[in-house]
Amino acid sequence: MGRLFGTDGLRGIANADLTAELALGLSVAAAHVLGEAGSFAGHRPVAVVGRDTRASGEFLEAAVVAGLASAGVDVLRVGVLPTPAVAYLTGALGADLGVMLSASHNAMPDNGVKFLARGGHKLDDELEDRIETVYEEHRTGAPWSRPTGAGVGRIRDYEEGVDRYVAHLVELLPNRLDGLKIVLDEANGAASRVSPEAFARSGAEVVTIGAEPDGLNINDGCGSTHLGLLKEAVVAHGADFGIAHDGDADRCLAVDAVGQEVDGDQILAVLALAMSQQGHLRKNTVVGTSMTNLGFKLAMEREGIDFVQTAVGDRYILKSMKDHGYALGGEQSGHVIILDHATTGDGTLTGLLLAARVAETGRSLAELAEIMRPLPQVLINVPDVDRTRVDSTAELAVAVAEAERELGSTGRVLLRPSGTEPLVRVMVEAADIDHARSVAGRLADVVKSTLG
Repeated sequence: MGRLFGTDGLRGIANADLTAELALGLSVAAAHVLGEAGSFAGHRPVAVVGRDTRASGEFLEAAVVAGLASAGVDVLRVGVLPTPAVAYLTGALGADLGVMLSASHNAMPDNGVKFLARGGHKLDDELEDRIETVYEEHRTGAPWSRPTGAGVGRIRDYEEGVDRYVAHLVELLPNRLDGLKIVLDEANGAASRVSPEAFARSGAEVVTIGAEPDGLNINDGCGSTHLGLLKEAVVAHGADFGIAHDGDADRCLAVDAVGQEVDGDQILAVLALAMSQQGHLRKNTVVGTSMTNLGFKLAMEREGIDFVQTAVGDRYILKSMKDHGYALGGEQSGHVIILDHATTGDGTLTGLLLAARVAETGRSLAELAEIMRPLPQVLINVPDVDRTRVDSTAELAVAVAEAERELGSTGRVLLRPSGTEPLVRVMVEAADIDHARSVAGRLADVVKSTLG
């Protein structure tokens, strides 16, 4: 059996790749692996289970809940809530594990299962491997002790989850948002209720779009992957700016008052400067990835803030933050982790803190975003190549070195093999977009000729 878990849980087409049987079996296995803490502490293990708005989440939730309860785990079913809300409640309620059903920004037919450890933390590879091992043992006929009678888990709807999470978000704000008019695009997803409520409670005038989920329209032409509707709405309503989330609301992107996009790197730069000035940026360091725009690094150097780079993926950012005691990290896609307040990226919290910075300074979002000027970035996917030889091909190394010398200190080159497809991504940044295109095109040709 190939590895089931990817970089962010398990995902696939619901009822094809991700079946009710698989969800149930994995939940039993997770109960045995993650529920051990509760058993050892002398109480029945407890799990928090949430989902996004996909229609398939309804039957997958039933399968997960059934699996957990059959393994003797009590279940608090929180319903439709963002991934960071499930993570927060898992920690706040002292649960032994959490489960979130979502495929994030993916299209509606997909869904996913993400398990969280005690405290609401993402699982490391070792724990995921243990769950897969136990699942495979059960699937191939290994017996397991099934509780009966009073030993089976009990299931309860935890309706207080929405209010508790919203109250938590509002309490974290350093100042109110009175006087701001903000458009929120909820991607017809998990934050459709909690995000508008949190912004409104914080004093903002809220205009909401993409907040009428019907089970089928999640991420459909809206949200952080489709900013067109948000740009139009901000301008039409004369709003100060707009915020967009994805299906499970762990991302946040923005547009300013005239509809210009403010991406995750720019948002991260604004928050990094704010936290540094407030004395909250531990070690005066912010964490990004190899795909972070060079303009971000240059901006941080100018502001005297250290920048640490990791591999692409918020799990690697989070690991670096935990290992070294950093407080802030994020990606261009809008995953921003504020570790003092959340165990994972939280799009609603990120948007609230961005709005708080606008309200506190009295400056527009466009003005604040000027801290960082993104360099033009060209990305070319080169298909049908041997991605495993990217780092070991001498001719390719020479071509990259020549490109870097040509670009100098105001540009950079990144070759990154895909983790799932037979392709290599060529990324070039330069002050001039035509120069970036020229260099990227030449490198793509070398990749094709040497690795094809």
